[in-house]
Amino acid sequence: MNYSLEEYYDDNFTTGNIETPSLSLLNFIEQTSTELLESGIIEGIEIYQYMTEKGSRKPKRVDGYWLNEDGVLDLFVVDYHFSETLQSIANSELKKLHARLINFIEYSFNDVNSEDELEEEQLYSLINKSTGNISKVNCYILTNRKLGNNVAALPNETIGEITINCSIWDVSRFYRQSISSSQKEPLNISLTDIFEQGILCLPAHTGSNSLQSYLAVIPGNVLAQLYGLYGTRLLEQNVRCFLQARGNVNKGIKTTILENPEMFFAYNNGITATAKNIEVRKTESGLEITNIQDLQIVNGGQTTASLFHTAKKEKASLDDVYVQMKLSIVEDKLSSTIVPKISEYANTQNKVNAADFFSNHPFHIRIEEFSRRIYIPLKSGEIRETKWFYERARGQYNDAVSKLTIGEAKRFRDEHPKRQMFTKTDLAKYVNVWEEDPLYVNNGAQKNFTQFAKRIGSLWKISSDEFNEVYYKNLIAKAIIFKSTEGIVSSEEWYGGYRANIVAYSIACLSEFCKKNNKAFNFEMIWEKQSINLKLTKCLKIISAYINEKLMSPPPQFKNVTEWAKKSLCWQVIQEEIEQAEREFSPYLLGLLIDDVEERDIKSDAKKVQKVDNSIALQKKVIDFGVDKWKALAQKALSEGRLSEKEMEIISKTVLVKNKIPTPKQSEILSRVIDRYESA
Repeated sequence: MNYSLEEYYDDNFTTGNIETPSLSLLNFIEQTSTELLESGIIEGIEIYQYMTEKGSRKPKRVDGYWLNEDGVLDLFVVDYHFSETLQSIANSELKKLHARLINFIEYSFNDVNSEDELEEEQLYSLINKSTGNISKVNCYILTNRKLGNNVAALPNETIGEITINCSIWDVSRFYRQSISSSQKEPLNISLTDIFEQGILCLPAHTGSNSLQSYLAVIPGNVLAQLYGLYGTRLLEQNVRCFLQARGNVNKGIKTTILENPEMFFAYNNGITATAKNIEVRKTESGLEITNIQDLQIVNGGQTTASLFHTAKKEKASLDDVYVQMKLSIVEDKLSSTIVPKISEYANTQNKVNAADFFSNHPFHIRIEEFSRRIYIPLKSGEIRETKWFYERARGQYNDAVSKLTIGEAKRFRDEHPKRQMFTKTDLAKYVNVWEEDPLYVNNGAQKNFTQFAKRIGSLWKISSDEFNEVYYKNLIAKAIIFKSTEGIVSSEEWYGGYRANIVAYSIACLSEFCKKNNKAFNFEMIWEKQSINLKLTKCLKIISAYINEKLMSPPPQFKNVTEWAKKSLCWQVIQEEIEQAEREFSPYLLGLLIDDVEERDIKSDAKKVQKVDNSIALQKKVIDFGVDKWKALAQKALSEGRLSEKEMEIISKTVLVKNKIPTPKQSEILSRVIDRYESA
């Protein structure tokens, strides 16, 4: 069965109640921006809605923004059409939305304005102060309608030296992106169109079974311009995380560019990249790459960004700078497994273990296994059991539906409601607001996930048994609290924006209250009910109102609420001045807590159960490997000297003996042998 556009629309974009259009619009913005974020199209979004009154001389509108460290400003405007059936959007409507965004940009970039309608607007202030550092503006029009037949591409514009690109994301484009599974929208780069020349290369692959690989030398100007055009879309997801975590331009790279550009090739390790396909041509100088489909830099993101920033900020010439590149061609069906491994092995010099960022890390695999196996308790009046669905790799949910018949797809959706689907970045938010500084959550999904991955990677090495069924059920309870808090905040009379910041700080305050009182939250209660009760609802209403007040009254030096929410001083002020709010909400909250000693006992018991489960899983893995495979492995490894005496002895006395089951310790050793064998 093909998962149709209409079914996709029904599943994803009839998101709200027509009687509450503002909440529907907010849900739509969050859902579509999550898709763009997971796809690597954008790095983040701050929801910020501004619209001039009707009849304004030059109407302006913006619904969200993001300003990254490279000086790239993303602005979003949203068209959410309240309909239960898929509708079309006309060219004239798109032009109006585009014009309002351009009017906002022009006004914000202008130092002297004749009107003062925007001067107190926080986003205007942020853009106006950052004008000198902004290198590019991307305008995104997001709509839950499909493009009409007469729609033409919107023109790119310039303001001074700044390029303004515009892209339209209608429901058809979101659908195409969604059914592409774990792949993001590919970059098709025509080097000859952009630079009027290709890149000389040498084939570096041998044998019919090896990946196509090429060695090339890229002029520094070309690499910097590509980064200027496509930004972090060039960087494979894990490299993007590393780049954001480090932030500043590498001083060594910068020094070489400025002082010894001719030595850059000798001093720098170069970049490692992948592509789906390339086009080459023979020239008098040799083989030349003319077109690259979906170029992804899996190692060398810091080099790439440093070239761009040094050329831009220091006005440095890159004429004498050349960078070596190792390029591997990876076809679609192999990309989800091969590209992460290339990235992981290429990034082994980093202090942070690259594997922590991958969807195939054992932590993510275990959470996925729990979500596919564990049914949630039935709510009162319900007769059908359901599960939460963890989308370990982007697109898993829609990919699963697309392979089913109509009847099977309906049963799948009934068992896994879309509202109970969550992603890796969602998971990181749900956990970090309880266990980490809320500032990570307020700094955007990617940075928050980077911090989450660091911590989970370290904890997994210490004791993977911590991540058990109780951990999973607590995680789902945290998801329910998070989503419920979003709903509470959106429905409050005082709400005027910044929901993500308010929610993060509100739940963090719950966590801090538990710690101060040597208590733990009773997540089991939330798991059993699959909802929050009236007491917790009342508690969250009080806390969120307090947080809103603190965010909306920043110190004079912080004019922008979003920037204020990202400062450690903000969290410090919230904690220092929360006593009055605590007196109000503590009577509702105390009944929802358990002693921390009781919590430790629950976790200890869960670890013991998980340890047994892990042992059984290893024994099953060893037995399922099969006697024939063990014989072949033993013979090959013995002839090549790849097995230790202890390993050979365990194999001969267990798996090669009929009806013999290895002990948990033996299974652990044999499991590592299997991993080595399969890796080789």
